[in-house]
Amino acid sequence: MILPDPIFGDEKVTKFVNHLMYDGKKNVAYEIFYSSLDIVKTRMAKEEKSPLEIWKQALDNITPQVEVKSRRIGGATFQVPTEIRPSRKESVSMKNLIKYARTRGGKSMAEKLAAEIQDAYNNQGGAFKRKEDMHRMAEANRAFAHFRF
Repeated sequence: MILPDPIFGDEKVTKFVNHLMYDGKKNVAYEIFYSSLDIVKTRMAKEEKSPLEIWKQALDNITPQVEVKSRRIGGATFQVPTEIRPSRKESVSMKNLIKYARTRGGKSMAEKLAAEIQDAYNNQGGAFKRKEDMHRMAEANRAFAHFRF
């Protein structure tokens, strides 16, 4: 069972922080997350949404609808496009956001995460590109969709 986070009372935030956390350091992960939302708040002051809403919108923007899974059929391996179930969609988008925030150049993790959230909110950046690539792969391999399992 996942408990809601202390500030916003949102389970999604806790899930995100759990992905962000290293070595069970949850307080550190919470600090990173909250400070990155503060950075987003100052950078995107002209937006009428709260930083939390901006973060949720950013996650929605980088959530893939389909992915390709490798499937062996008679000695050949096909990339079969499959739909992603909702819980996995959420997980994949969170992991991608964190992964691309970590690979960014920059100062602190909070700043890198804030920058990646902004990019995702504006439909750009590494995590958004990853979603586009997943969709492109699925589209290219649409011919093998009948191998779905």
